[in-house]
Amino acid sequence: MKLDLIRFSQACNPSKTLMVGKPEDRQYYIDFAKVRGGKIIEELRRTIAVLSPDDPTCQLFTGHIGCGKSTELHRLKLELEQQGFHVVYFESSQSLDVADVDITDILLAIAREVSQSLEKAQINIKPSYFQNLFTEVIDFLQTPLDLSAQAELSVGIAKLTAKTKDSQNCEVNCGNI
Repeated sequence: MKLDLIRFSQACNPSKTLMVGKPEDRQYYIDFAKVRGGKIIEELRRTIAVLSPDDPTCQLFTGHIGCGKSTELHRLKLELEQQGFHVVYFESSQSLDVADVDITDILLAIAREVSQSLEKAQINIKPSYFQNLFTEVIDFLQTPLDLSAQAELSVGIAKLTAKTKDSQNCEVNCGNI
């Protein structure tokens, strides 16, 4: 195989994520497990798929900018999908205004991305928990919001996101009047 120097240079750019599921990117992937101190992705996959496949897990995966976190998470996503898991991966900077973010924004972004992914995969869920959550948030915001029983989960989350932003803006702007 001939080395494409331009593509190789692009693959080494720390601001670009290698998509190890693509053969053209996979050829440039380097396993840094030895310098990272272990096979972290294999450990995460094992914890999720083998030790607790039916239970939620919470794991922290950190590192400095450009060290390969996104590339490794894409690798984990690919491996989990090959084992039959539905994986929701999204970049927070594309879903959140990072200059103006709070915990509500983060939670709603996660809920929105998960619901959109489930709907795209045609996995329809309408558990009573979400209806109760919507009702509680609407009561908290003290604003009318029509969430019909037929509305998709992502539509409800989008409406809630807009209302929470309006509510936050009103608190800041109305308080200065």
